[in-house]
Amino acid sequence: MLHHVSIRTADIHRAIAFYERLGFEVCERFTAGITLACWMEGLGGRVELIQVPQPRPTADAFSDEHYTGYYHLSFDLTDITENLPDWLDAIAQSFEQDVATSAANTESSQVLKILLKPTQQIIGDRVYEVAFIADADGLPLELIRLVGQRS
Repeated sequence: MLHHVSIRTADIHRAIAFYERLGFEVCERFTAGITLACWMEGLGGRVELIQVPQPRPTADAFSDEHYTGYYHLSFDLTDITENLPDWLDAIAQSFEQDVATSAANTESSQVLKILLKPTQQIIGDRVYEVAFIADADGLPLELIRLVGQRS
C-alpha cells in the first residue's frame, strides 16, 4: 500500500488551500529540515507538502511531450461521485467564488486550471471518465471515475 506522495511546493499555505478545496484535510504538520511540511488526507490518499525555500519554476509535465519523470497523481473518484463533470464543475465554482469574494484577490485565491475537460476513455474492458487539473504549483492531477465495462 502506498503511504503518501510527496510534493514540493513554492507556497505551502497556497497548496494547502488548494488541496482543501478538493476535500483534503491536514492531518499532521511538521518541519523537514528548515522548511514547513504537512500530510494531508483526502480522495482516498495522502499527500505530503513540503515548502521549497527558493523555488524554481515547475516543469510542464502535462504539455511538454519530451518531459521525463513523474507525470501525474491520479485520484479515483468512483466512490465519491456519480458524475465527474458535475463534481469538477462544483469544485471549479468553489474556486471562482473564492476569487470573487476575495477583496484584494490575494495570492491564496486561485482559479482552478483544467488541463483536460472530462472525457470518456476506454482502458482494457473498462470505460472511465477522465479529467486533468493543475494543482497550486501547476502539477497535473488526474481525476478518474469508473463508468462501467465494455460489452
